Formats: sequence, structure tokens, C-alpha cells
Amino acid sequence: MLNQLTLFFFFLQWLLIQARPVSSNSSELIKGKYFDRVVIIVFENQDYDVAAKDKYLSTLTSKYKGMALTNYLATTHPSQPNYIAMISGSTKGTNEDDESNINRKTIVDLLEAKGISWKTYQEDYPGNCNKKMDIKGYARKHNPFISFKNIQSSKSRCANIVNSKQLDKDIKDNSVPQFVFYTPNIDNDAHDTNMAYGSRWLKKFLSNRINKKAFNKNTMFVVTFDEDDGASDNNKVLTLLFGPDFHPSNKKKKDKTRYNHYSLLRTIEDNWNLGNLGQHDKNAKKIKI
Repeated sequence: MLNQLTLFFFFLQWLLIQARPVSSNSSELIKGKYFDRVVIIVFENQDYDVAAKDKYLSTLTSKYKGMALTNYLATTHPSQPNYIAMISGSTKGTNEDDESNINRKTIVDLLEAKGISWKTYQEDYPGNCNKKMDIKGYARKHNPFISFKNIQSSKSRCANIVNSKQLDKDIKDNSVPQFVFYTPNIDNDAHDTNMAYGSRWLKKFLSNRINKKAFNKNTMFVVTFDEDDGASDNNKVLTLLFGPDFHPSNKKKKDKTRYNHYSLLRTIEDNWNLGNLGQHDKNAKKIKI
């Protein structure tokens, strides 16, 4: 009788485990076609030639495996619509650089549907789904996630908008999500400073982290710019794809194909077979990786 009760007890435990809901931010690694993790770092308002000639940025695709996209265009001016476009495939509903509250889906919906973990790390962000526009070096216009109603209204989604200090904790715990969107503050992203300042920040940021275990398995780092400095007509921005264990089948160090922010979104969608958002991402040209 005792054995029967023991077996019954273990059977109940097994049923509870099977019934446990799966988190939308699952720690299980979902393999991708081109990369298994993407880390997007967005800088601000720099002319393509200034960025391309920077002493540090110009070394990244040779120091690590990767390529420079030399004909990559931002979407528009000013800043915020570009960030909105990067994660939603459209600039619709954006109130230029002012407060925007948009009612449509984003990459978050597609990632969660596939069980792929995500998080955005925002420098100087106070947390708790704060919707204020400017706090110290944090600018809401550079944090696109907080401008979507279906993220604002969700505690679990808001919990994935975090202060950048959380990144080092996640690296230590080996719990860095598969989709990472990192926004430096307005000094480090070159918005209130210049490319040389931003470049020094990036060098320190990467040298302290890029070779950590969290990033050493097929992680693709993306360094891009929201827009150029407004001096040119085409809004071309430097975009770099690289990583210490990134294995692109495209062996070109420079790709002259015309891409844009929608192309990056479309490529991430294709990587994990996410489908699309039915916006400009649907027909955007995928990046040849």
C-alpha cells in the first residue's frame, strides 16, 4: 500500500510539471538559421563617413567575424520613428520625438509566440514601466518598446524593459535573452557628444563583455544608427554585423546592397521563422548573412 501511495504521489508531481505554463521568456535556446542570439546597439545621428572612418568601428568586422553594410538607410527623421520602425515595421502612430502610444504589434509578439526570450537594456532607465520622456541620460524616444500599448499594459512585458546594469547580472547568470536591444544614454550614443566619445564607450563596453560565455555561441552583434546627421539626402548610416562566434555564409567584408531598418527586422523574423507583422517588414529585403 505504501508503494502504491508513493507511486501515486510521484505521478501527481509529474502531472503538475507537465501542466506548468511555459514562460514567454523561456530560457530554452531556440536555434536560428543565421544566429542564435542577436544584440542590437543603436547609436545616434552620425554621418556615414564619420562613423565608417572611426578608428574603432572600422576594425570590428575584421577583429571579429562579420561584415559592414555600406548602403544601409535609416527610415526618416527625427529619431523616434526610426526606433519604432526597427521593432514594428512602420512609423505609423509616432508623434515625431514626443510621447507616442501606439496600438499595434511588434517584434515582441512574434518572439513570444515562438518562445524566444527578449529584453531591452536601457541606460539610466528607472524601471517599473516608467513612461516619462527624459530622466538623466535616458530618453524615452530612444526606447521604442515603452511606446506600444500592449507592452505598457503588461507587467510581464514591462519587466523586460530594464536598466542596463541588469545586463552584467544576466551575463553572470548566463541568462542573457536571445533578442537584446541595447540603448546607450544620450552621451554614450553620441547624441549629446560625438562619434569619438561614442566609439570609446563602445570599445570599453564590448571589450568587457563580448567574450563572455553568454555571447560565445553564434551571437550576432548589430551596431547601427537611428539616422544620419541630417546633412545628406539619402539618410545612409553605418551598420555592422559581427561576433566572436558568428558564422555568416556571406564571406564579404562589405555588402553594398541597399538595406534599411525594415531589412534588419525582416532578417530577424526570417532567422527564427517568426512570420511578419504585415507592415514594411513583409516585403523588406533580407540581409544576406
